[in-house]
Amino acid sequence: MILANTEASGEELVADSHLLPAVAVGRKVGDLIREYARSEPNPTAALVFGGTVLDIKPSPVVAAFSSRGPNMVTPQILKPDVIGPGVNILAAWSEAIGPTGLAKDSRKTMFNIMSGTSMSCPHISGLAALIKAAHPEWSPSAIKSALMTTAYTQDNTNSTLRDAADGSLSNPWAHGAGHVDPQKALSPGLVYDISTEEYITFLCSLGYTVDHVKTIVKRPNITCSTKFKDPGELNYPSFSVLFGGKRVVRYTRELTNVGPARSIYKVTVNGPSTVGISVRPKTLVFRTVGEKKRYTVTFVAKRGTSPMAKPEFGSIVWGNAQNQVKSPVSFSWSL
Repeated sequence: MILANTEASGEELVADSHLLPAVAVGRKVGDLIREYARSEPNPTAALVFGGTVLDIKPSPVVAAFSSRGPNMVTPQILKPDVIGPGVNILAAWSEAIGPTGLAKDSRKTMFNIMSGTSMSCPHISGLAALIKAAHPEWSPSAIKSALMTTAYTQDNTNSTLRDAADGSLSNPWAHGAGHVDPQKALSPGLVYDISTEEYITFLCSLGYTVDHVKTIVKRPNITCSTKFKDPGELNYPSFSVLFGGKRVVRYTRELTNVGPARSIYKVTVNGPSTVGISVRPKTLVFRTVGEKKRYTVTFVAKRGTSPMAKPEFGSIVWGNAQNQVKSPVSFSWSL
């Protein structure tokens, strides 16, 4: 069997188990094979194992099935956060079912090649455990921040990560902060930490009732007496800026120094021509390990920008010779 993609799947090839000899091909090759089968009176084909192929370019790419932004539930929080390996992953498999999952498949195997967010999730979870082992005192938010701010957004051809859905360049609504980098995440320099209490304040700002919040956080003494004016005030490692009917959006963030004492960071901003971005202060000086410093970033939509303008993206980077602490930013003019 030759399983050819339609335009919807493009050129992304996912290794699936089959009950008969089979090969998967992308849409372009599939169209050529179909044309060959139509035009040749006696078409022939042979399936040959080509061995393991290394140094594939471009790599990595964002899987066509990968979950995409914008965040429709809480648009002030940029999603996704990060991406990780999730296509054609060799994974443990229960012998209670055959590799195809079909009732007629009586084969037994301890491993299978699987694709999905169910494969990227254990990769990221494993990295979180790795970072926790290296830094037992870090909170889940600190670990998440380390993975996000050290992620990369360039592939092995030095291009922006590509989207396997259509081959175009991807953006933070496809790759979030980028592809995780375990080595860099162990030493991020700075982290955006968030306490449990801050998350409760965030939930209270989303319009849930006090009873709803109590149910979620499993705490009886919730009153929601403190709320964020804007859910985007959560000390998140990324920014989702919604202008809507306003031209100015201002957020304050707090960074914690997990690198050496006497570390100095300077800010670099990148954004579309339709938005002015200013950060105060422009330099952060951390005298001790664990010290916290705040900064405020102001986003101003330039006059004349249409409310129907397409989404734009940028970044805010706190850097020195040792570390680049990068936050993606998305800009939307309408919900």
